[in-house]
Amino acid sequence: MSGLATGPSVAVLDYGSGNVRSAVRALERAGARVSLTADPDTVMNADGLVVPGVGAFGAVMHSLKNVGALRWIGRRIAGGRPVLGICVGHQVLFERGVEHGVETEGMGEWPGVVEALPAPVLPHMGWNSVRPAEDSVLFRGLEDERFYFVHSYAVQNWTFDQTIASMAPPKVTWSHHGADFVAAVENGPLSATQFHPEKSGDAGMRLLQNWLGSL
Repeated sequence: MSGLATGPSVAVLDYGSGNVRSAVRALERAGARVSLTADPDTVMNADGLVVPGVGAFGAVMHSLKNVGALRWIGRRIAGGRPVLGICVGHQVLFERGVEHGVETEGMGEWPGVVEALPAPVLPHMGWNSVRPAEDSVLFRGLEDERFYFVHSYAVQNWTFDQTIASMAPPKVTWSHHGADFVAAVENGPLSATQFHPEKSGDAGMRLLQNWLGSL
C-alpha cells in the first residue's frame, strides 16, 4: 500500500493488461491507497476497484476469465461496492464486442455493442471534448474539459430498458469521432470511461478525485 494513509483503499486489477503503472500513480496522486493486485480478498475488500484494459476486447475478456476476475467484479457490483472501468475495461462491461468480424460476449452489465468507429482516421488518439450527463458525479466541475482517448472501437448506440421504476437510469456521457459514442457511464456503484483519466492531465486527476470522493 502506498499514497495518503487517510485516503480510500483502491485495488487496481492486475490481470496482465499492459502498462497499468500510470493508473496506479495517478490514483496515488489523487489521494488513494493503491494496490496493484489479483488477490481475491484485496479485490473484494478494497473501497474501490479499478479495472484497466488495453488492446483487444476478446483478449481482455479472456484474461479476466483466466484470473477469475469476472466473478469478483460481478460480486462487487451486486453488493454495491464501487468499480471503475477504464478504456477496454469500460468496453467489456457491455453486451458484446465485434473486432475484425469476431464477436465476443462481454459482461453484459449494460446494453450495447462495441464496434469500429466510422471515422476516416483510426485509432481515435488524442484529446477530445465530452458532453457530460446531467448531474454527473465524475464530471462535476469538468463540464468544459477535454480528455485523452486511444481507441478504434466504441459503443455508438445506447438503449436502456428501464425495468424498475424506482431505479435511477444510468448517466451517459458522450463524445464524437466519426460518430457519437459513449465516453462514460455512471450507474450506481459501477462507473466507466472510454478515455484514460490517468493520461488526461489535471482534468483526469480531478475526475479520479471525484470518483474517490464518492467511495
